[in-house]
Amino acid sequence: QVQLVESGGGLVQSGGSLRVSCVASGRAFSTYAMGWFRQRPGEEREFVAAITWNGGQTSYADSVKGRFTISRDNDKGTVYLQMTSLKREDTAVYYCAAETRPRIRPPLSRGDYDYWGQGTQVTVSS
Repeated sequence: QVQLVESGGGLVQSGGSLRVSCVASGRAFSTYAMGWFRQRPGEEREFVAAITWNGGQTSYADSVKGRFTISRDNDKGTVYLQMTSLKREDTAVYYCAAETRPRIRPPLSRGDYDYWGQGTQVTVSS
């Protein structure tokens, strides 16, 4: 069982920056692919970014490419999502997820992931 705990969400003005973090339990974190998803009220949860076990490959949704950066620190068991140039449409609950099966490329689909955090709210005001 893997537990994921997100933090760092909050209220930020449009054009601002925010970094959300996700800490994973267990010693096998360094073998997991990790992802970030988000969900707006009344909408499906959507892919934001993903990273392979060693950080060698990353993938982003077109809507955040060039503005968001996913990274990880395997020694700390933590994955980060640095968000810059935030827009109102980035307002959502952000979830991190772990994929425990070996992956060559970052997994992009919700169904690829085995464990999910509880989410952290990010609100971008105009």
